[in-house]
Amino acid sequence: MRHLNYLDQLEAEAIHIMREVAGQFEKPALLFSGGKDSITLVHLAEKAFRPGKFPFPLVHIDTGHNFPEAVRFRNELANRLDETLIVRYVEDTIRRRSLSEPKGRYASRNALQTFTLLETIEELGFDACIGGARRDEEKARAKERIFSVRDEFGQWDPKRQRPELWNIYNGHIHKGENVRVFPISNWTELDVWNYIKREKINLPEIYYTHERDCLVRDGKLMAWSGHLQPEPEDVVVRKQVRFRTVGDMTCTAAIESAASDAAGVIAELLESKISERGATRIDDKLSETAMEDRKKGGYF
Repeated sequence: MRHLNYLDQLEAEAIHIMREVAGQFEKPALLFSGGKDSITLVHLAEKAFRPGKFPFPLVHIDTGHNFPEAVRFRNELANRLDETLIVRYVEDTIRRRSLSEPKGRYASRNALQTFTLLETIEELGFDACIGGARRDEEKARAKERIFSVRDEFGQWDPKRQRPELWNIYNGHIHKGENVRVFPISNWTELDVWNYIKREKINLPEIYYTHERDCLVRDGKLMAWSGHLQPEPEDVVVRKQVRFRTVGDMTCTAAIESAASDAAGVIAELLESKISERGATRIDDKLSETAMEDRKKGGYF
C-alpha cells in the first residue's frame, strides 16, 4: 500500500471536509477571491467533485479595491471551469445603506465587506460558506474550528466553538444560523506553496516577482494605485516585488523578491520569520484584536 506523505494527508482531509459540506448542507457556497488560498480550494473541489459540477457556486465579495490581476484571474478561472460565479460589491452596499467609508492613512473597505457578505448570505440563503482561512495566518484564526458556527446575526463567539474529534464535523444549525467552513485550516503558508508546486496550480502573476510602482509608507511597500491617499511624506519608488497575500490594495503590502516561481517562493518562506499577514496586512495591525473584532461581527 502506498504511504501517504503529509501533502496527501492534508489533501485527503480537505476533500473529506468539502464532501461533508456537500452532504450536510442544503445551500453551501465557496468564498472565492482570486487569491492563492481560494484558488487552492477550487483545485481541491475539482478533486472532490469532478467529473460532476461543484455542489456550490463561487462567491466573491468585491471591495472595489481588489488587485486587477486577481479579479481577472477570478473571472478566467470561473469561465474555464464552467462554474457559477456570483459577485457582490461593497460599493453597492455603501450606497444602499449610506455607510461611511473609513478615512485616514490606511483607509480600507475590508471591514465593510462584512455587511455585504451577511447581505449575500441572507439574499441567497447560504447555510455554509467555505473559506480559505488557515490557523497560522493570525491568532484569531487559530481560535476557529473547521466548522465554525455563526449565529442568526452572522456573529462569531469564540467561546461557543464545538469540539471536533476524530474528523467528525457537526453541521447542525438552527434557523437563521450558518457555518463557515475552513478545509485548509490545518495547512500553513508553506504547505499551500508546496501543494501549488506539486500540483502545478496557476496563480495570478502578482504572487511572483514583477516590477511595479510602490508607495513607501511606514516602511511598507504599498502597490501604487488611485485607491491610496498619499501624504506629503510618502514617496513612490519602482521595485521588484511580489505579494504574499492578496486583499484590499489600500492595506496589503508587497515584499521585495526575486522569486519567479513556486520553488523560489518556497525558498524565501523557509528563510522568513514573519507570517504573511504579519508582514503584509496593515489592517490586522490597527489593534491587538483587530481580526478577532471583525470576525465577531461576521467577517470571514
